[in-house]
Amino acid sequence: MLSITNTENLTGARISGDYFDLDEINQAFYAVIGDDHKYYDWEGVRQRILGVSYEIRHAIQGDDRHVDYVSNGLTKETMKHHDMVTSERNIYYSVDVLWPELIFTSIALNDFARLYTKEHPHSSLNVHITTIRKFQSAVGEALQHVLIQEEHTQFMSKLSGSETNVQDYAIQFVDMLNLNYIDSTKEQREKSLGTIALKLAVQDKDYLAFRNQVLQSANKTKSDIHDLSLTKKYPEEIEW
Repeated sequence: MLSITNTENLTGARISGDYFDLDEINQAFYAVIGDDHKYYDWEGVRQRILGVSYEIRHAIQGDDRHVDYVSNGLTKETMKHHDMVTSERNIYYSVDVLWPELIFTSIALNDFARLYTKEHPHSSLNVHITTIRKFQSAVGEALQHVLIQEEHTQFMSKLSGSETNVQDYAIQFVDMLNLNYIDSTKEQREKSLGTIALKLAVQDKDYLAFRNQVLQSANKTKSDIHDLSLTKKYPEEIEW
């Protein structure tokens, strides 16, 4: 079963599941975001989702991520009754994702889900949309253990509504939040995560001012808004 839990230092969340759980998430991501440049105004956002997808895909390949063994409920008596010999544990794979990144991914998936459902009838019963909603629900459940009730209610209201819109988003803002979050203490993260979640969901004045700066730089170099990157780099090691 898919699960999302907070890492020890609240630096991010750990996405866990067996091979089929995580592959199902990846397949849903690929389905709703479409091919390159299908939704050009969301191209930068699409690349962010692909970044999370990359981590999940490498987790189920066992590439320097986490591998755990989880009880599958089988007992020696059950195996004896069915005359079978097999493992009593299943392999679960997991990967850690920075909280601002994961929150933004959950919000951005709303846009792609709306775009996807325009082309697919009976969207409420579509397997990929159902998987996306399950993923978003798991993110919301993990946040519930950190955010105060008012913050969590506000964020889930935004996430479950139709107001979020990340078209032509200044994705560098997510990098800035990620980097500032990494540099914070565990206590600071606990206090600030609700503000970060709402800031990503609402696109407040801080985001709009930041986006204007990015647009000015993009206009000077005649670049697309999603092609610019911050000069500050991510650390090679992160204490999760």
